[in-house]
Order: sequence, then C-alpha cells, then structure tokens
Amino acid sequence: MPFFRRRGPEPLSGAPVSRRQKTYQAQSGYVYEYFYEGFRHASGFREYVFSVSADRRQASAVSVFLSSDALRAWEERHGRQLRDVECYAFAKVALMRTFDGRDTPAQVFEPTYVDLAGIESIVEFLGL
Repeated sequence: MPFFRRRGPEPLSGAPVSRRQKTYQAQSGYVYEYFYEGFRHASGFREYVFSVSADRRQASAVSVFLSSDALRAWEERHGRQLRDVECYAFAKVALMRTFDGRDTPAQVFEPTYVDLAGIESIVEFLGL
C-alpha cells in the first residue's frame, strides 16, 4: 500500500527581514497590534498572514485572502500587472477595514476575503 503524505499549506514568503510591530486603533475602540508574517498562494487566492493581538498577551494569525481571479480581472481591465507591493497594500487596507468593520476581536480573527469590488474600492481609496 503506497504511503501518501498530506501536504500542509505552502510556506509563507515575502516577510520582511526584521519584523516591525504596528498598532491600529479601530473605530470600535479596540487597539490592535500586528506583524506582517508573509504571503502564499492558496487555491484561487493570494493569502496574506498577519499576527494580530487585541490584548498584548496573545496573538493569533489573521488571514486576508485576495481572489486570484479578481486580481487578474483588475489587471486585464487596467492593462497592467499588479506589483507585489500593491497586492500587499490591498491586503493591509483590507485588514484595517476588518479592524474597523468588526465589533469584537473574536470577529477580527475570522478570515477576510477580498473580491474584485473590494479591490476596486481599495484602489480608489489608495488613489492608484
């Protein structure tokens, strides 16, 4: 009987050499501290992973998923390829919107998914 090993998620890449802790005060009143951990390609998405703490004691991974189809559609619509730094900016703005749009830290730790409408909204916000 052959042995099949179940593969885990692809390792993260693109993390900065030295991690920088950042702080964000959400509209809910919570103050979040976070680190960018890196990104990976994950079954139709580009996943950006952040380590987030709402209480300075315990941090959990929070994932922001950018739809690969939405990124390609944006590129086709605008006639150019997105740079990695632009995709990171989309993920970071989506994370801030998650902090602002969810009432409790427990809700923040649920994944965030960004579709084409979300990308267009972020592009407009960033002035790209």
